[in-house]
Amino acid sequence: MFRNRNSYNKKNSIKNRNYRDDTSGKARPKRVKKLDMRKTEEFNFMLGKIVEDLPDSIRGAIRGSIYSIASKTGSKEAKDFIIKKHEEGIIGDKMEQKLIDLVFDYSKFR
Repeated sequence: MFRNRNSYNKKNSIKNRNYRDDTSGKARPKRVKKLDMRKTEEFNFMLGKIVEDLPDSIRGAIRGSIYSIASKTGSKEAKDFIIKKHEEGIIGDKMEQKLIDLVFDYSKFR
């Protein structure tokens, strides 16, 4: 009829534990704005439309690089890559702005 005091306290401590406040494990990684993987087909289609004025030899490399950087590393790094290609003279002013807008339109925090 009487409960052991230790077992009762143990039960309450487990029941009331808030697992989100647990700092004994690893910290949650910082969220980065990356390409929304649900919209990859739309993104690739729009990317192809924007870069279709480039020569064939450059078009595939630019497309693949922008896609992989935006999906794996982050949107800011993809923007830096686009700006670098603009400074090298590979893409023009309007294309640079369209690509940057496209990357940020199809990105989300994850």
